[in-house]
Amino acid sequence: MAAVAVDGVWKYFGDFPAIREVSLTADSGECLALLGRNGAGKTTLLRILAGLSAASRGGIRLFGQDARSVQARLRTGYLGHGIGVYEELSARENLELFAKLYQLQNPGKLAGEWLERTGLDRAAGSLVREFSRGMRQRLAVARAFLHEPGILLLDEPFTALDDRAIQLLEGLLQAARERGAAVVMSTHQLREALELATRVSLLVRGRVAYSGPRTAEMLADPGWLYRHYGEAT
Repeated sequence: MAAVAVDGVWKYFGDFPAIREVSLTADSGECLALLGRNGAGKTTLLRILAGLSAASRGGIRLFGQDARSVQARLRTGYLGHGIGVYEELSARENLELFAKLYQLQNPGKLAGEWLERTGLDRAAGSLVREFSRGMRQRLAVARAFLHEPGILLLDEPFTALDDRAIQLLEGLLQAARERGAAVVMSTHQLREALELATRVSLLVRGRVAYSGPRTAEMLADPGWLYRHYGEAT
């Protein structure tokens, strides 16, 4: 059973189909790079996978469960454009709150460990509204990985991260895959994405133009996929 299974999914906004009959899978331990230009439908698809939006047609299963079920969401970590942390709480309070929502033991201990791992331990008691964009992004990374999810859904995860934080995130993703997590990641930073990916899906105007293993050609030349499949639909 695939960790992530997308079967014939459509998503309409009014009469406009932002996602058109998309089917793809990601197995445990795989990293699927979801590529495409602005407006291709990547964020829309990730939000559907995360259970934040409903598909208009088709089905999505995460470990065999409906993507919007409580069981699926407890096993999913999502990092999106909206950061997803509370500005009027401190960094520590945010992570303790999410640890409790994920029904984890020792929320205070876990929060401390992740604040240290993401380099935010000195700002643990500061309100998030006082944070820089980069600090908020690191806190969001901690929140997404906090409960060791079986599926990680990441939308432009390298945005606003400095080189050190990018290295941290890449290490966390590699460790997650080694423990069997499936990763679905959208990013415009092709080289980073292709270095991490085992599979690639390219969206063009809401459709899958290419889906398959990441190849040596893609890794050697990050623009190869766009040149060969970018106008396929």
